[in-house]
Amino acid sequence: RSQTPSTPEHQRDLAAHEGAPSMSHNDTRPLFNFSQLGLSAGHPKPAPALKHSKITYFEVEILDVQSKKQICIVDKVSPSSTLLDVKHKFHKACPQWYPSRVGLQLERNGPYLKDSINIQSLAVSSIITLYFTDLGQQVGWTTFFVTEYTGPLLIYLLFYIRLSTIYDRVESRKNFRHPVVHLACFCHCLHYIRHLLETLFVHKFSGGHTPLKNMIKGCAFYWGFTSWIAYYINHPRYTPPSFGHRQVSFAALAFLV
Repeated sequence: RSQTPSTPEHQRDLAAHEGAPSMSHNDTRPLFNFSQLGLSAGHPKPAPALKHSKITYFEVEILDVQSKKQICIVDKVSPSSTLLDVKHKFHKACPQWYPSRVGLQLERNGPYLKDSINIQSLAVSSIITLYFTDLGQQVGWTTFFVTEYTGPLLIYLLFYIRLSTIYDRVESRKNFRHPVVHLACFCHCLHYIRHLLETLFVHKFSGGHTPLKNMIKGCAFYWGFTSWIAYYINHPRYTPPSFGHRQVSFAALAFLV
């Protein structure tokens, strides 16, 4: 009876014998998973592609300051753009107005905006309205001062050599030049040469351009005043100062100081 399969003892032994292989099979699963993890570590998965964030672009509407009529719309202006970038795009749309000639205002009676202003700082919505003013023909500040100072230097030298078209040739040869005439020429040339060197190598200008009419006004003053004083100092009938050498020395010292 002990060997018959119907006994409870035999059923318990059979169950224990059949359960043993299933337990060992379950124990091997963590080891198999760990080995698969080690193999997969040698081949890293490619990183997922980053999604680019959407950039909000602005539209700049440019109106005429007088008539309030729309001149053009500058589209696809990035938030990091400056007002100078907008002027360059405006120049592409309207080639007759180059960037230095364009004056842009946030309000009709407001000040002109600087080129370095970030366009995002002006934005209230996705559309920015600016008013355009034609500043006229512009010149650089370096050109402005070089032209203004080169004129007096050359004009004075033309009077100093006593051109026959300015003075009488006979009087120019006959009359002797006083030493103060040569000293005045030296001081005048030294003064404007210093100005030219400072303009080229020392001065730094905050603004890039100025209207052409300002240069014409400055040249008219400097060139005209130089012609006036140079005509009398280099004239063949010029007479030296009343107090003589003492006056000349004091004036020369004051000029150098």
